[in-house]
Amino acid sequence: MPRKPPPPLPTVRTIRMVQPMIWLILAWRDMARAGWISFAHGLAVTLAGGAMLSVAHHRFWLLAGALSGFLVVAPVLATGLYALSRALERGEPANLGVVLRTWSQWQTSRGNNGGGDAWCMVRFGLLLALAGTGWVLTSAALITLLAPVPIETPVDFLRHVVMAREGWLFELWLGLGSLMAAPIFASSVVAMPLLLDRRATLLQAVLTSWQAVVANPLPMAFWAALILGFTLLGLGSLLLGLVAVLPMLGHASWHAYRDLVDASSLPEREIPNGAATALQNNGVAR
Repeated sequence: MPRKPPPPLPTVRTIRMVQPMIWLILAWRDMARAGWISFAHGLAVTLAGGAMLSVAHHRFWLLAGALSGFLVVAPVLATGLYALSRALERGEPANLGVVLRTWSQWQTSRGNNGGGDAWCMVRFGLLLALAGTGWVLTSAALITLLAPVPIETPVDFLRHVVMAREGWLFELWLGLGSLMAAPIFASSVVAMPLLLDRRATLLQAVLTSWQAVVANPLPMAFWAALILGFTLLGLGSLLLGLVAVLPMLGHASWHAYRDLVDASSLPEREIPNGAATALQNNGVAR
């Protein structure tokens, strides 16, 4: 029996080194136009992080892994922001309804056997969550087993891990984190926006994401550095900066996808019938 040919991939474009800065500018424009619903995403993550801090503030060995694991699952948390940017791009209302429809699409697409239904987003989200959980456990094991003293506070982490004169714990922690983060970044940098926008399979989305990174190694390395820098800024401001950082990076990631990928060869993802009917009843259908 002949093997099936691999699914065709969308065309990937090459971009300029400074393009990530333009994505951030466009993100601020989207945030201003979407208003409170955009910042609500950042507020929700900030509140969740605050709850995490209250539970684990004396267990920084766990908190360090959990906060850094946030970078892994962030592409999923920003799904509603991609939808808002897409709606703004199309001249459609960018409101709470757009976000709710986006998160509920998977419930109405289970019967699609073509591989391009919204369950792809759910499966990809679960994979990222599994990777994030794996890093949290790895980070906690490294710090608790190899640290010379119990690490309970941020000061302990800085003194006995980051600035330790003996041993290589911090370098090992960073190295393993980078080793895990690099392939996840390459797999997810445009995968979630593509799955949201087009009827693509999970394999198509991940391979397209890798192709975008391979075709633009320096701009994508710059983009990864910007994501890391702004995320650290948000975390370092007692999480308050995440109220603006998360929506900014989420909207910017949509514009990254639009610049990097020509997905016109793939059919657009349609609104499920139930959602479309509700829209028509409210007089805001496309």
